[in-house]
Amino acid sequence: MKLSLVVCVILAVVVVSAKPEEKYTTKYDNINIDEIINNDRLLRSYVDCLLGTKPCTKDGEELKKVFKEALDSKCSKCSDAQKEAAKKIGIYLIKNKRPWFDELVEVFDPDHTKLEQYKDELKAEGIEL
Repeated sequence: MKLSLVVCVILAVVVVSAKPEEKYTTKYDNINIDEIINNDRLLRSYVDCLLGTKPCTKDGEELKKVFKEALDSKCSKCSDAQKEAAKKIGIYLIKNKRPWFDELVEVFDPDHTKLEQYKDELKAEGIEL
């Protein structure tokens, strides 16, 4: 689940929108994920957007439209760059902003079934749930 949320959070930055049979747009594949991770205000704004607690930017609104689907499908419509970005953001949130990550889990995976799907991958990253 944590990795799924990671993917979703990355999608907040990377994904715009998609039709059901298509991959997500690669428009944001070349953004600097480290700039987002290193900017608490920006990262928190994406988290708040996904949680629905604050207004979204245009990009955030588009991410919000696909976030749940991406989470549910293990990012099946994501490009490799989007998957890597999602993983990086997710791991960052788990290790450095755990309360923010937990807020996302509470809303998007309250029964932790998605977290369970990523348990082995997270363990490989040195993360125990």
